[in-house]
Amino acid sequence: MSVVIVTGSCGLIGSETVSFFAEKGFDVVGIDNNMRQSFFGADGSILWNKKRLQKLYKNYRHYAIDIRDERKIGSLFKKYGKDIVLIVHAAAQPSHDWAAKDPKVDFGVNAQGTLVMLEALRNFSPQAVFIFTSTNKVYGDTPNRLPLIEKEKRFELPGDHKYYKGIDESMSIDNCLHSVFGASKVAADIMAQEYGKYFHLKTGVFRGGCLTGPAHSGAELHGFLSYLVKCAVSGRKYKIFGYKGKQVRDNIHSFDLVNAFYHFFQDPHCGEAYNMGGGRFANVSVLEAIEMCEKLTGNKFNYEYIDTNRVGDHIWWISDVSKFKADYPDWQYKYGIEETMKQIYEAQR
Repeated sequence: MSVVIVTGSCGLIGSETVSFFAEKGFDVVGIDNNMRQSFFGADGSILWNKKRLQKLYKNYRHYAIDIRDERKIGSLFKKYGKDIVLIVHAAAQPSHDWAAKDPKVDFGVNAQGTLVMLEALRNFSPQAVFIFTSTNKVYGDTPNRLPLIEKEKRFELPGDHKYYKGIDESMSIDNCLHSVFGASKVAADIMAQEYGKYFHLKTGVFRGGCLTGPAHSGAELHGFLSYLVKCAVSGRKYKIFGYKGKQVRDNIHSFDLVNAFYHFFQDPHCGEAYNMGGGRFANVSVLEAIEMCEKLTGNKFNYEYIDTNRVGDHIWWISDVSKFKADYPDWQYKYGIEETMKQIYEAQR
């Protein structure tokens, strides 16, 4: 028996991971206690996705465990032990704004929860591959110091700038404003790397840009494209926070990210960190995304502009995935922005 453990198994990346590996014949064990609902209210609940996964996959088993509970996580790992071949740790408190309301819970989930998972790996399943879903927010607001040019609907870098094709792993994560959320993810990111480099375990860190797809339970505080389309479909008013709506995000479809996990799983590079997002292949500004929503729905988008940006928010982020492509040259993108937004729209509708 080959077991894949997935934390946050009913969230966007977790559920995509469940589907991907269940369909390849692995036994998949999901850990998700629906903390998203306590973070974001009804919009954030993943219970619908839990029911969907349980209905679709007979080889999926679900456990509503808090990842901070060392005893219960240890018992689960002890149960499956040497059968575990892969852990994808996707559970998190994912919002800048929510983290500032309760830094202790944010750090407990993101940092301490990750340490609990890493210790379970080390003590019970050291043969397994461990993938941690980190974030580009580990770079803090350093990207905002780039010499950006304001254009009609987006900010952009000069074509000859070293980061024009995307920001790579050489950018410092030090001496900047991270937000409370970013700081807790830095702690987890570095610890996941360290368990690879120090304990020689097969850990990999994926620093995502905007992760998206039709299975996302988007809410105002998290899930940019999903929540945007939700507002477009329902007519709910959307709030643009600062930067004139010209802030740029790269967006990677959940399938493309999980497919990258699969390539890493087959040939792990211990303790490596990779920037992973839509890159130049798939990126969009808020204004551009609103325009795309209007084309999808045929209706005028309802939004208001708030001049104050979110603390630590990026003005421009595009990932350079060259390091990952160099290590895994067979991996390729499948879904661009337009196809991804169409999928989200069909799911929301």
